[in-house]
Amino acid sequence: MAGRSHASRIDDSRLREVHHFSLSSRPHNSRSVILEDRIAIQHREIQSLLEENQRLASAHVALKHELAAAQRELRLVSAKAADVKAESDAHVRDLYERSLVMEAEVREIDAMSAELAQVRSDLQKLGPAPQELAAQFRAIEDDIARARSEVQQVPAIKSEIERTHKEIQRGRAAIEYEKKTRAHNLEQRQLMERHKTSMAGEIERLRAELANAEKRARAAAAAANAANPSTGYAVGYGNPVVAYQVNSYPDPYGTDQVQVVADAGPQYGSGAMPHGTYDMQGTHVYR
Repeated sequence: MAGRSHASRIDDSRLREVHHFSLSSRPHNSRSVILEDRIAIQHREIQSLLEENQRLASAHVALKHELAAAQRELRLVSAKAADVKAESDAHVRDLYERSLVMEAEVREIDAMSAELAQVRSDLQKLGPAPQELAAQFRAIEDDIARARSEVQQVPAIKSEIERTHKEIQRGRAAIEYEKKTRAHNLEQRQLMERHKTSMAGEIERLRAELANAEKRARAAAAAANAANPSTGYAVGYGNPVVAYQVNSYPDPYGTDQVQVVADAGPQYGSGAMPHGTYDMQGTHVYR
């Protein structure tokens, strides 16, 4: 379009020049005819050039469109080729990996075939060994059956063990209680032995004092009888206790001492056995 407009501007300017030349050079008719012919020829050439330029411009535009379409198609073909190449590469990789896996499987099959051949040769060498193995297998199955029956008895055995354990714990508790009881009884027995020893010493001392008091009372009675033979003898012979009561001499071991002897049992026996009974053999029973 730009070439067409440029050619039309050139043509108009030349026509104006020819018209101006024709107006200014009318006296020269011959030359003007020649110039007009030349101008007409040039005009026709210009028109043909313009038409050729238009054809070239339209061809150029068409070529540009075709080039753009070709470029788009080339891009699409390139993308498609890239996709096809990627797919082919993936397919090739897949085939390669499959070939590797198949090679590994073939090697394993070869190894298994060799092992199978070895096993067959071993079986041929063994001969009656499979029968022995079958017998051993049956024996193992019998052992497993017995073990299962024993396993079924495990809960009863566990309960029996728990019951025995509880009985053992109760027995231990009873033994501990018995130990504590015996220790306590031994302590009480030792305490009673010491108390018995102290009471025996006290009784001996009181007996000695009582004997001394009796001797003094008899001496006093004898003195009273000597002073009054008839009355004192009758009284002393008939009732010796009255003789003690009528004694006029001061005697610190007389009636009061006898009263002490009479009260000695309750005095020393009031708190002797707080936890049990005490017998004549010296044994102490804890209750």
